[in-house]
Amino acid sequence: MHLFGDPFIWLPFVFAMLMGISILVYVVLDGFDLGVGLLFPFATPSERDRMVASIGPFWDANETWLVLAIGLLLVAFPVAHGVILTALYLPVTVMLIGLILRGVAFEFRAKAPTRHRAAWNRAFFAGSLASTLAQGFMLGLYVTGLQLSWINIAFALLTAVFLTVGFSVIGATWLIGKAEGVLQAKAILWARRGIWGLVAGIAAISAASPLVSARIWDKWFSWPEFAILAPLPILSVVLIATLWRVLHVLPMENDRMAWTPFALTTALFVLAFGGLAYSFYPYVVPEQMTIYQAAAAPEALIIILVGALIVLPVIIAYSVLAYTVFRGKATELTYS
Repeated sequence: MHLFGDPFIWLPFVFAMLMGISILVYVVLDGFDLGVGLLFPFATPSERDRMVASIGPFWDANETWLVLAIGLLLVAFPVAHGVILTALYLPVTVMLIGLILRGVAFEFRAKAPTRHRAAWNRAFFAGSLASTLAQGFMLGLYVTGLQLSWINIAFALLTAVFLTVGFSVIGATWLIGKAEGVLQAKAILWARRGIWGLVAGIAAISAASPLVSARIWDKWFSWPEFAILAPLPILSVVLIATLWRVLHVLPMENDRMAWTPFALTTALFVLAFGGLAYSFYPYVVPEQMTIYQAAAAPEALIIILVGALIVLPVIIAYSVLAYTVFRGKATELTYS
């Protein structure tokens, strides 16, 4: 345990990194398949089948990262797990109901008679919307330190709306890469329209976060931190401008650059997550508890770390295998 220094320091930091990486991967991967569900109302029945085919092989693996993140929180920071889930009990319940509804609708729309498929499509959209709004609301409350007040609730609602917009954009960019023909053209249009909401969301949340959290204000607007962190918003503007330009030259011959919008949107999510991680560190419960105060005993953490180093490569290998086997365009979906 002392190989890398004081285990009371490095072990909590390692688990915080593992948990953060798991959340980031979940947000990107499950973000795009939630986003595809959010776009259901704008597609025709045949297009919805193709949209489901584009995420069908991946959505189970994507949600594994959420299970991993919550599991790490429970075993590595048990006290923080209790505090966070107690404060977020209602939105967590809504999220789980939404995820269950999505899963049931995903399977049942394939088995239900044709006349009932529209109802399951609506259920799939409703589950996607409920899960996304709940996740955004939880993020907003977490940023404000899990304190309920009218201002904090308003900020959480703002975050919920714009996270939903963000997921719809990354879902559209995923479809640009996986679809072709009319559906691909529609996905490009959806992404072009959604990018304005994404820009508005990034601007609104970036402006409001320091106002609802004195800690974020101090970490971002003190000197020399302000100068050191300036490249983050500048790079975000460059990525958004590049995304806007790419969306206006697609589709291209031989499907060139079809995956570029997804890569650029993913990079935006990574930058936003990096800014949040910097804003929170070293707290696991903002304003209340650091990762070092909430961590389990080093003797327990080292055992858990061994288990995590076994489980994590398995999850990565399974995910890589799924994305490799089912690479390429989504094929026609049939239920015969």
